[in-house]
Amino acid sequence: MRRFLAGTTVIALLTAACAAGPGRPARTPGAPACDPRMDAAFRAWAAAGFSGSIAILKDGAFECRAAYGMADAAARRPNTPETVFSIGSVTKAVTAAAILRLADEGKLSLDDRVGKILPRLRGPVAEATVRQLLLHTSGLNGTHGDDYERLSPDEALAAIGRLKLAFPPGTGYVYSNSGYTLLALVVEHLSDRGYRGYLGSAVLRLPGGRVAGGFWDGRPAAPGPRAVGYLDGGRPGHQGGFSGPYWGLEGNGGLAMSTPDLASWTYALFTGQVVTPASAALAARPGWPLGDGRSETPGWVAYDPSLYGERFLSAAGGGGDVGHNTVVAWVPAQRRAVAIASNTASNTASNIAGITAEALLKAVGPALLAGRPLPTPPAAARGGDLGAIVGTYRLDGGGRFQVAAEGGKLTVSATGADAVRALTSPGEGGTESGSTESGSTGTALRAHEQRVLALLNGQTQEGRRERASLEKAFGAVSGLSLAGTITQGADTRTYVVLTTGKGPVLGWYAVNDQGGVQAAEVPAKPPALTLVPSGAGRFRPDDPTGAGPHVEIAFEGRRMTLTGAQGTAVAERSG
Repeated sequence: MRRFLAGTTVIALLTAACAAGPGRPARTPGAPACDPRMDAAFRAWAAAGFSGSIAILKDGAFECRAAYGMADAAARRPNTPETVFSIGSVTKAVTAAAILRLADEGKLSLDDRVGKILPRLRGPVAEATVRQLLLHTSGLNGTHGDDYERLSPDEALAAIGRLKLAFPPGTGYVYSNSGYTLLALVVEHLSDRGYRGYLGSAVLRLPGGRVAGGFWDGRPAAPGPRAVGYLDGGRPGHQGGFSGPYWGLEGNGGLAMSTPDLASWTYALFTGQVVTPASAALAARPGWPLGDGRSETPGWVAYDPSLYGERFLSAAGGGGDVGHNTVVAWVPAQRRAVAIASNTASNTASNIAGITAEALLKAVGPALLAGRPLPTPPAAARGGDLGAIVGTYRLDGGGRFQVAAEGGKLTVSATGADAVRALTSPGEGGTESGSTESGSTGTALRAHEQRVLALLNGQTQEGRRERASLEKAFGAVSGLSLAGTITQGADTRTYVVLTTGKGPVLGWYAVNDQGGVQAAEVPAKPPALTLVPSGAGRFRPDDPTGAGPHVEIAFEGRRMTLTGAQGTAVAERSG
C-alpha cells in the first residue's frame, strides 16, 4: 500500500464541527448540527469535488458524523456516516496495537528478536527486534509481494527473509510494508486465533462489544455499505472479492471501516481500552525522529507542539487499487479523535473532481486553526469555445501535448520528458518530491530518476525481480528511456518508456531513497492535467486546494504557452 501522511493540517480540523455534501448533508439521527457557516463552506468544497465522510469524537461522545458526495457515482448512491472505506496503511496502527496487546499478555517482548519468535525466518531481518519493525528501523527495503498476489504465510515469510537490509537494524529509517507483514506473521504465530481472528475478536473490539470494521477482502468483512473508489482517470477501483490468501497485504493494509468506527477505535486505543494504559502511552511516545518536529511511533507519526501549537498523532493511508484516502488523528490534550475518508483520486482527468481528505485539510486547515472563516474554492471563469483549441501541440524539443475538452474543462496529456516537465511544474517553495527524506529540490527529482534507472537496469535485488516480471509480461526489454518525473500526492513518479518484445510500453515508478519500490503502474497512461478557465483565454489546474502543479496555460492562435515555476514553454499546434 502507498503511504500518505496526514501532514500539517490534521490538528486544525479538531476544532471543527462537521461538513456537508452537495445539496444537503447526510447526517446520523441525533448527531449535532454543524455551524451554518462551516456547513456552507464544506458544501462548497463538496460541490468542487470532495466526496467522503468525516467523524469527530471528544471524550467518548461524537461532536459530528457527516458525509459528502457519492459512494457510487454511477448508481447515484450517496455517502453516509455508515459508508465503509478502505483505510489502507492506517491498518499498521491496528497491527501495532495487536503487537502491544500481545506484549501486555506476556507473549512477547518488544526487544525480542523476530527470528527468536519465528524460528523458520531466514535472512538478515531475523536479527531485527519487534520494536525496530514497529518503528521502521529494521532496515527492510523493497517488497515481498504485490498487494493482490496469492501468498500463504509460509510464502510471505520466505519472501521477507530473502529481502536485503538497507542498513543494520536500529541504525536508520526506511518505511517498510514488509516489516508490518512480518509483525502480522508474529501475531499469526503467537495468537491461537491467527492474525485476522485476533484482530476481530480482541483488537478491533470496542467497549460494549461491538467490532470496529473488518477487512476489505475476505473475512471478517467490514459490515456496511461500501464506497466505490475512483482512481486516476475516474475508473472504479478494486471493490473487494479477492479470494486470498492475503499475505502480500496482511498487516500493512487491508482493513476497512466507517469514519465513526475509526474515530471510536482511535479513542479507545489511546485511552487504554484496547491495550493497557502503559502500552497506549508507548504508542503515543516519539520513537524515531523523522525531522521537522515529527517522530515515528508504533503505527503512528507524532507531531510536537513546535509545529502547530499542539501535540498530536496521525496515521493515513490510501492509493493502491482501491481509490480511497483515509486519515485519522488523536490530540491527547483534547481527548479528541478525528477521522476523514474520501473516495476520489487527487488527479482524475475526468469530470469526477477528486479532492482527497488530505487535500481538503490542507486547504481549510490554517483557517480552522486560526478561527477564521473557512476558504471556499475559487470559481471558474467562462471558457468560450473550447472545441476551437482541441488538438495536438508540439514543443521544439520533441514533446507533445494532446488537448481534449469535455464539460467545460480541458484535459491536457503530455508525452515526452520536456512536455511532462512543462505540464507538471511544481510551485515555488512547494514540494517537488513526496519523500520525507529526499527534500524538495530539482536535484532530488533527478536523483529519483537515477534510482529508477538503476532499478530497471537490474542493479538491485528488487530491480532484478522487477525486470524479470516485466519481461514475463511484455517480452525481452531491450531498452528504456526517461519520460519525465512528476509529483502526485505523496509520490514522486518517474515515467519511463520500455522497448519490449511487444513494442514500446509506458510506465511509472515511485521509489524511496534506498531504491525500494513504493508504487508503480505498467502500462500507464501519459500524465495528464484537467484545467478550468481562468479568464482571457487562460486556464489553471482544476485543483481548488492548490496542492497540485502551479502552471497556467494560455492559447492564442495556434500557440499554446505553459508558464510555471520553471519558466515558460511554447508549443505549436500540428495538423
